[in-house]
Amino acid sequence: MSSQLQPEVHAAARPKAEKSLNRMKRSDWLWAYLMIAPTLIGLGVFYIWPVVQTIYLSFTKWGGFGKYKWTGVDNYVLLFQDPNMWIALKNTFVYTVLAVPASIAISILIAVLLNQKIKGISFYRTLYFLPVVTMAAAVAMVWRWLYNADYGLINYLLGLVGIEGPRWISDPAIALYAVIIVAVWSSIGYNMVIFLAGLQGIPRSYYEAAEMDGAGPVRMFFTITLPLLTPSIFFVSITSLIGAFQVFDLIYLMIGKLGNPATEATQTVAYLFFTNGFESGNGGYAAAVAVVLLVLILIVTAVQMKMQKKWVHYD
Repeated sequence: MSSQLQPEVHAAARPKAEKSLNRMKRSDWLWAYLMIAPTLIGLGVFYIWPVVQTIYLSFTKWGGFGKYKWTGVDNYVLLFQDPNMWIALKNTFVYTVLAVPASIAISILIAVLLNQKIKGISFYRTLYFLPVVTMAAAVAMVWRWLYNADYGLINYLLGLVGIEGPRWISDPAIALYAVIIVAVWSSIGYNMVIFLAGLQGIPRSYYEAAEMDGAGPVRMFFTITLPLLTPSIFFVSITSLIGAFQVFDLIYLMIGKLGNPATEATQTVAYLFFTNGFESGNGGYAAAVAVVLLVLILIVTAVQMKMQKKWVHYD
């Protein structure tokens, strides 16, 4: 008799247990959404909505007192007919192609050196990280003085060995490269910290095994360190490329306008957005520039995400 009642009791209790479990799941989801609600609201208000608004404004023409009218794709037609846009695109790509690989390579080298057990290691790490916490305006002003063609320190040192220094930030032929040097110098500290974290996550046993097999430091670097550091390299490459495409502050603060003949030779897409949106008051055209920049960044990031499977090792 009891054996016949037992399955019936279990069958009657099962729906109640399932309902209780579903209530617990709903409660967990509710609390999860409540916890992330401030971040979601901030993301929507300060990031997603401005993007949507910028895309809409790129199809308009601005008038006085903030008024605008719908013009369709006119801004985009003018944009790709504008020679300044092609100059800005070329300068942006040159800056990105030169600054990002140089910054990553130098940062890896310094991170490997600062990962050793040497005296005063904390001091050296702090020294390399100082440019990261220094305001961009201060960095630009110091390097403007260093680059000054008449009384700058760099040309003074070159003069001591009989070399006539160039006009670093006023010569259109080399001004962009001078800015790239500063950008690489100021980004090394941040990238170095990321690479140091990656290096310290590599098990020491790998190096000990390679050393027992007779591998030297150079071979261990290319066969152990570099492959196992690829997740950090991937992260730094994405953030560095996005930052390079958006470069503005160093160029604006170091080159500026002020009758500088190198202004056109150093203007980037972000700089073109600024001049049209805040100096010329052409908000619709500036929004179109911003949308083109957004599309470029999305394409480059998507390509990187696709290629990571071939060169990034997570083991």
